[in-house]
Amino acid sequence: MLMTTQDELIGYEITETLGIVRGNTVRARHIGQDILAGLRNVIGGEILEYTKLMAESREQAIDRMKAEAKSKGADGIVCVRFMTSSIAQAAAELFVYGTAVKLSKK
Repeated sequence: MLMTTQDELIGYEITETLGIVRGNTVRARHIGQDILAGLRNVIGGEILEYTKLMAESREQAIDRMKAEAKSKGADGIVCVRFMTSSIAQAAAELFVYGTAVKLSKK
């Protein structure tokens, strides 16, 4: 499945717009990760536990968006965007959306 944040995919023509597709995941932090993150806040540096958590969340949300696009018969997704929001004190949602399209090579 081809994806881009642009309005079009270079080398392809959009032949049909199939509609908005989306994927999301809500993840909660782990108390052990919070303790390690708290220590890193004191000494500085990247909080690897949260970086890994966000990377996994992005991949899961993208996979869900791709599955929805595939179920609509899409060849690609354009105008892909990410959003995050706080759900609770220790949980956040990662949301990805875009426009599912049918493509043909130019």
